Amino acid sequence: MDAVVPDARAKRLVLVVAILASFVSFLDGSIVNVALPAIENELGGGLAVQQWVVDAYMLTLGAFILLAGSLSDSFGRGRVLAAGLVWFGVTSLLCAVAPTAVLLIVARALQGIAAALLVPSSLAIITSTFDDDERGRAIGVWTAWTGTAMIIGPLLGGVLVDALSWRLIFGINVIPIVVTLGLMAKMPAQPRPEGRARIDVLGAVLGAVGLGGLVFALIEQQRFGWASPVVAVPLAIGIAASIAFVIWQAKARAPMLPLTLFRARNFWVGNVATVFVYGALSFGTFVIVIYLQQVAGFAATLAGVALMPPTLVMLALSGRMGDLASRFGPRLFMCVGPIVAGLGFALTLTVTPDINYWLQLLPGLLIFGLGLSITVAPLTSAILGAIGPDRAGIASAVNNAVSRVAGLVTVACAALIVGGALDIDGFRRAMIATAVMLAVGGIVSGIGIVNRRLPANAVTLSDSSG
Repeated sequence: MDAVVPDARAKRLVLVVAILASFVSFLDGSIVNVALPAIENELGGGLAVQQWVVDAYMLTLGAFILLAGSLSDSFGRGRVLAAGLVWFGVTSLLCAVAPTAVLLIVARALQGIAAALLVPSSLAIITSTFDDDERGRAIGVWTAWTGTAMIIGPLLGGVLVDALSWRLIFGINVIPIVVTLGLMAKMPAQPRPEGRARIDVLGAVLGAVGLGGLVFALIEQQRFGWASPVVAVPLAIGIAASIAFVIWQAKARAPMLPLTLFRARNFWVGNVATVFVYGALSFGTFVIVIYLQQVAGFAATLAGVALMPPTLVMLALSGRMGDLASRFGPRLFMCVGPIVAGLGFALTLTVTPDINYWLQLLPGLLIFGLGLSITVAPLTSAILGAIGPDRAGIASAVNNAVSRVAGLVTVACAALIVGGALDIDGFRRAMIATAVMLAVGGIVSGIGIVNRRLPANAVTLSDSSG
C-alpha cells in the first residue's frame, strides 16, 4: 500500500528528502567536468582516462536505472532510497581515495549504480505522497532545486580543485548524504508493498545488458567509429538483449517493466516528447559550451557561468508552472514550453565569431530558460500521473532512461550536424537543429497529451499485472 502522509509539514519533509537525494547525483554529474584536467595531471592516462571518468558513471547509471525503478516498487521507496544514499556515499569516498586511474574508473562505475537508485525512488515518493492537485507543484519545486546542481557544480568544483584538491569533489558528497539520511529518520515511514517481493532476474539482466551495450556503443563510437569491433560488438549485443527484453517482458509472470504501462496515453506520448526535448537540451547546451570555449575563448568556469541564466529562471518559475499545470492540465504547457525554448535557441543565430554575450546569447538563453520552466515539471507530472502510485518507481526510471539515452544519441550525432570542426556555420546549424527538435517535442505534446486526472487514464498495479 502507499503512504498516507498526515500533514503539510510531513509532506514538506518528504519533498526536502527527495530533493536532497536527487541533488547529490545531479551535482556529481556537473561537478566532475571541471576536475578532469587535474585528475589527468595526477593519475595520468590522457584523454581516455578523462572520458572514462565521466563515461563509467553514465554507463552504469543508464544500464541499471530500469532495475532500480523496479526495486523501488518491489521493496519500498524509502528502503531503496536509503540504500542508494549509503552506497553513493561509500563509492564517493572510494573515488576520493583512488590511488590509480583504473580504480577511480571502477569506483565511478559503482557510483553510477548507486545514482540509478536515487532519482526513481525520489520521484516515486513524491508521487505517492502528494495527491493530483499538489503533485505538479511538488515536482516543479523538485525540478527547480535539483537543477541548482547545474549552477553549484562547476563553481564549487572549480573552487575545490583550485584551492585544495580534485579529490574533495567526491568527498564532499558525504555531507548532503548524511543530512538526507538524518532527515529520512524523521520522515513518515514509506510502507512496504504487500506480499512477497518478486524480482524479474532475467528481465533485470537483459535490461542492464541491453541498455549498457547501447550506451557503451553511443559513448565510444566517437573514439573508435561505428565499424570498430569495440563498438559494433557491444552495439549488437545491446540490440539483441533489448529485443529479448521486450519479448520476455511480454510473457513474464512478474515483469520488471510491464508493457501495459504504455497503454496509458500520457505515459507513452510524454516519453516520445522527452526524446525530443531532452535530446535537444543535451545537444544544444553541449554545443554552446564547446563553442564558448573553443571559438569564443571563454575559460571553462566562465563558460559554465554563462549558462547559469536558464537554471536561475527554472529555479524561479518551475514550482509555479507545475502548480498551474496541476490546475489546468499539462497539455498547453507541454505544447507551448518546448516551442518557446526553441525560439530561444533560434535567437542565438545572431551569434558572431567575436561573440557579444549580453546581446547575442543571453536573450536567447533567458527565453530558453522560460520555455524549459514551462515544460519540465508538467512533462514529468504528466508521465508519472498517468501511472498509479504503485508503479511510480518504474515509470520514473523509464522516463529517466529515455531522457539520458536521448541526450547520448544527440550528442553522439553532433559531428554529423556541426561538421568536422565547430565554426560559426556549424554552430548555427546546431542551433537550428536544436530549435527544430524542441518544436517537434511541443507539437507531439500538443497533439497527443490529454488533460485527464489520474483515475481516468491511470494504469495501476492490478492493470499491469494481468
